[in-house]
Amino acid sequence: MTPWNEKALKTTLSAPAKNRRVLASIGLVLTAAIWGFAFVIVKDSLDYIGPIWMMAARFSIAAAALALVFCKKLKSLGRRLVGRGAFTGFFLFAAYAVQTIGCKYTTAGKNAFLTTLYVILIPFFAWPVFRKKPRLVSVASAVIALCGIGMLALKKSDGVFTMNIGDALTLACGIFYALHIVFTSYYNRDEDPILLTVLQFFFAALFSWIFAPFYDGAFPLEQMQTARVFLGALYLGIFSTLVAFVLQNVCLKYMESSLASLFLSLESVFGVVFGAIFLRERLTPIMILGCALIFAAITLANMSDRN
Repeated sequence: MTPWNEKALKTTLSAPAKNRRVLASIGLVLTAAIWGFAFVIVKDSLDYIGPIWMMAARFSIAAAALALVFCKKLKSLGRRLVGRGAFTGFFLFAAYAVQTIGCKYTTAGKNAFLTTLYVILIPFFAWPVFRKKPRLVSVASAVIALCGIGMLALKKSDGVFTMNIGDALTLACGIFYALHIVFTSYYNRDEDPILLTVLQFFFAALFSWIFAPFYDGAFPLEQMQTARVFLGALYLGIFSTLVAFVLQNVCLKYMESSLASLFLSLESVFGVVFGAIFLRERLTPIMILGCALIFAAITLANMSDRN
């Protein structure tokens, strides 16, 4: 997810530098676990509530909580920043929309692994924005990831390889999320990242509220009053969206971004593990090999950033 910095989040640890890195590593793994478990929550909640209504609740909770914490900063909002927040907020909305809808038609584990491909796509989308040509290792990572996608998502039917709609939508999520990260990183150079994040959450919620009646139908008032759906929305809004962003940011202060992103990519592994434990999802040997190739590609892409 997109990192942002704020003095209020820069806590001073008394432990030595080495211990700080250990604590930061633990924090990033915890963040990945929070995101990994979110795939289980989403998959379970989709049995009771439409995907876009779920997003509306998720981002509304996150936007309201973050705005409440940093309410004084909202006074400095400008027209340009609002426009940029709407632009990047749309990509955030689109990414989560296709991911959440896709989760209805695929497993939580596959959804988690295919989503993480945004790590590989970022260097290619950043090329025209930052004028930085992708390195050869990025191309190699993309090729390895494509092989993994084929093993994980493609099925042979009547002699033709096909992909189900859930996996295809999840791949589209990687595209939208990569665009979200690239443009957020670009705007963060001269904008307040906290305000940009609040606006992204706000517009993602707004787009969800607008689009939900057309895709999901009427507001599911009765379902939202059930403990299962309500607690799921709270987890996604508070923990998976707000707390995970904060925890990620604090840990990024004490660890380089390349190594941090490697820890964060473990969300795909946690997604598979939690899917197997709580949803009893199973992967075939060829699908496991596909997951291994995708994770290897993500690792290669992350490690190359150090050089």
